[in-house]
This record gives sequence, structure tokens and C-alpha cells, in this order.
Amino acid sequence: MWSRFPVPDIIPPMPILNSHSLDFFSRSPEQTRRIGRRLGGALQAGDVICLQGELGAGKTTFVQGVAQGWGSQDSVSSPTFILVNIYRRADQSLLFHMDAYRLDSTPEAEELDLDTMLAQGPLLIEWPERIDGLVPPEHLWISLEHVEEEEREMKFKASGKRYDELLAMIRHAAFGGE
Repeated sequence: MWSRFPVPDIIPPMPILNSHSLDFFSRSPEQTRRIGRRLGGALQAGDVICLQGELGAGKTTFVQGVAQGWGSQDSVSSPTFILVNIYRRADQSLLFHMDAYRLDSTPEAEELDLDTMLAQGPLLIEWPERIDGLVPPEHLWISLEHVEEEEREMKFKASGKRYDELLAMIRHAAFGGE
């Protein structure tokens, strides 16, 4: 059959799935919290979760879900003016929630002693790009973007085996299947 449009002989393969990343559209704050709860339930000391996104992108909403899933007894608020909030659960475990937006330099960020935090619990970092040189090479990076009034695009990128496992758990929770 003749076609006026040329058809290439070889169509290059296009990856549909990537085990190191996941794009997800949240349609509501509650859905954003629900994905956070799934992740929070799996977190352990030493885990680093980076949350990138402009003001109003849903970072703190996501952290509310993470803290709930982790079992926090404390309510979540943005740590913008105090830099680090610490949440506790009944077994006295700690979850650290850092906001690097107001940090002016790497030496200032070094004073916060991330290693000590990581030895005691998971660490969630808002605005991680501001302290990029201090973020451990293995982490889960989540970019949140405001799409519409309540809709957010969430892009997850895992760096390291532990974070591939967390991403697989999130993928399974969101979409089911193997």
C-alpha cells in the first residue's frame, strides 16, 4: 500500500519503564499525602529523601503524609524559619525535616551536621539543590511541580539500591502489579 508519508525502516526502541524513576500525577492534597504515607512506612535511619519544587508545589503536604506513615506523634509544619523540625514516634525514633531554602552557604549547611541526623533517623530535605554538595550520593529525589490548583506532578528518581527498593514499593502501592 502506498503512503505519502515516509516510514522509517527502523524505529528506535523507546524505554517505557525505568526502574530508577517514576512520574506520578497527584490529583489532590490527600493523594499526595497518601503516597507520602506509603513511603513513610518504609523509611529507616539513614534514609535521605530530597524534595525539590517551588513554593506551593506540595513539599510540606507530602512530608505530612511521610510523617503519618512513619508514625510521627508530632504535627508537621514547614521548617523554613528554624531550618530543621524533628518528629518523634512512640519508640523515641526521630525523623528529621530540613528546609535548606534559607541556607546561604555550604559551611552554614555543614554546621547542621547531617551525619548525626542520619545516624538517628531518616532525613527529608526541602530545597536540596541549595546544599547539593552535602546530599549523600545515594538518595531518593522527588521533584514536585504545581500543575493545576490541586494537581501536582511528582517525579521520583532513585540513586542507589536502597532507593530503587523504595521506588519499587511506591510503584507497587500506586499502580499494583509485580
